Amino acid sequence: MTEYRRFYMPKAMWFFTVNLAERKNNALLIDKIDELRNAFRYVKQRKPFHIDAIVIMPEHLHCIWTLPPYDGDFSVRWNMLKGRFSRAIDHGERISKSRQKRRERGIWQRRLWAHLIEDQDDFNRHVEYIHWNPVKHGHVQNVIDWPYSSFHRYVKQGIYQINWGHNDNNEINGIE
Repeated sequence: MTEYRRFYMPKAMWFFTVNLAERKNNALLIDKIDELRNAFRYVKQRKPFHIDAIVIMPEHLHCIWTLPPYDGDFSVRWNMLKGRFSRAIDHGERISKSRQKRRERGIWQRRLWAHLIEDQDDFNRHVEYIHWNPVKHGHVQNVIDWPYSSFHRYVKQGIYQINWGHNDNNEINGIE
């Protein structure tokens, strides 16, 4: 078995992609958005971190977190979050034999994608990717129309204009 090694850096900023195990025709994350929000609140109270940007898609999510100066372990936070969400929803998902052996639910993919944000340009690219994702996947025509995104917070803060990501060709700054 491959041994994955993660490095942890206090105060670091990370981009994450986290997927459901069964992605096809699955809208669990937006169908159970309140349970997901509660799971985030629960973990943030116990293991603080700051959400710099986020988008919740039907079957996956992208986000950028800044970890506190005293604790760089994002894995424990994701484990807590996935577990809390999983316990809050009804059983009924397909569970593989390997997961059955380990007494695991079949909701989340075991692995996640993590990228250490290197600088301001890297941060900006990832924030744009996050906010553009609902358009990219064809869920909405305009970024503002997706309700499960930090884009609305960015508009309120004056970082983005309300029509960012909207034009006649549905393209934005080379992001497609």
